[in-house]
Amino acid sequence: MVIRYLPRSSSVRTAALTVGALVLLSTPVAATEVPAEPAPPRPLPAYSSALLDRPGVQVRPAPGVPSVPGDVSALSWLVADAKTGEVLAARNAHRPLPPASTLKSLFALTALPRLDADERHLVGAHELDQVGEGSSLVGVAPGRRYRVADLWRGVFLNSGNDAVHVLAGLNGGVPKTVRQMRAKARELGANDTHVVSPDGYDAAGQVSSAYDLAVFGKAGLADPEFARYCSTRVAKFPAGGWSYPIQNTNRLLTGADGVAPYPGLLGVKNGYTTNAGSTLISAARRDGRTLVVTVMNPQAGGGHAVYEEARSLLDWGFAAAGHVRPVGSLLPPAKTAGTAPGPAHAAAQAILGTPDEGSDWPAVLMVGAGALAVLGGVVVAARRRATVARRAAARAKLFEKAHGRREG
Repeated sequence: MVIRYLPRSSSVRTAALTVGALVLLSTPVAATEVPAEPAPPRPLPAYSSALLDRPGVQVRPAPGVPSVPGDVSALSWLVADAKTGEVLAARNAHRPLPPASTLKSLFALTALPRLDADERHLVGAHELDQVGEGSSLVGVAPGRRYRVADLWRGVFLNSGNDAVHVLAGLNGGVPKTVRQMRAKARELGANDTHVVSPDGYDAAGQVSSAYDLAVFGKAGLADPEFARYCSTRVAKFPAGGWSYPIQNTNRLLTGADGVAPYPGLLGVKNGYTTNAGSTLISAARRDGRTLVVTVMNPQAGGGHAVYEEARSLLDWGFAAAGHVRPVGSLLPPAKTAGTAPGPAHAAAQAILGTPDEGSDWPAVLMVGAGALAVLGGVVVAARRRATVARRAAARAKLFEKAHGRREG
């Protein structure tokens, strides 16, 4: 007889399959019951979000996949699938950095649903008192009446801090809006973000991260109103009895200043301050797939580096998508696997850690669970047989008492 030794992982998985078959064969089923079609098992996550907590570049490519661009100088960046939330690659994903005007994406996620786009508002001088010196402006003037939709175009296209402050006032004031933005960030799982000013203007303690900005970009693209504003290239902004054109400052979208437009770009938001450097949330769609890329503070290449580094990362993402194992997810922990894990699952994770692809622990757990199920089935079957025997004996005694015992 020839004995062949399987690799450890193969033998464990074989044992798991064997136990699973025994479970199916040994589990008693009532004769009148029609067994329901078993639900397919939920796949274990193909990533460990702990990878995104590590410094440096995190990526898990398959053989033959192009390497992550080596000339990306940003302090922090991330590439993710905007539909599934799977993070394809990242560098220093959770590093806290000043976000500049990319924080306006969180402002829009917070205030857009609360304000009527068709409402007209007469701007008072006091509404612009807190606009920071040197801010980017769209040209909101006291004493003029604006539609809320016009103000939103001023935010998305011209990154107007004046428009942000007027909208924040309509939303109940800057302090209230800041509290709502902080709550919205927590709701989305963006735990690196601390909001001080709704327009992203430099303020002590105001930070976000490449991860959080990607979360905001993904959430924004899922909102048709947000998506429509952030992809608008040119619009007219009212100025009393006339209007003037405003152009989106995202050069990957418009192709301005010598930056070639990126095919399929959906926009989102760019930003810049001397403290934050250049920051960018960009998204693009190609062949039915939408990617979101965030880039924070490139260290080389001049003022247009943020766009060219985003371009390189988008190109890599479309080439690598489907051929890399995700290194994390943009979804909050409770939504990563579809539903919140139960107490038993949580206890197992606390002891064993998060399962990784290729690990034998899932199979070991399957073997243990299967063995318990087999044992339970045996016990149930034995009890059922004993119960049937007792009932038969009782019926026989009752029959004898009623009719008397006859011997032949």
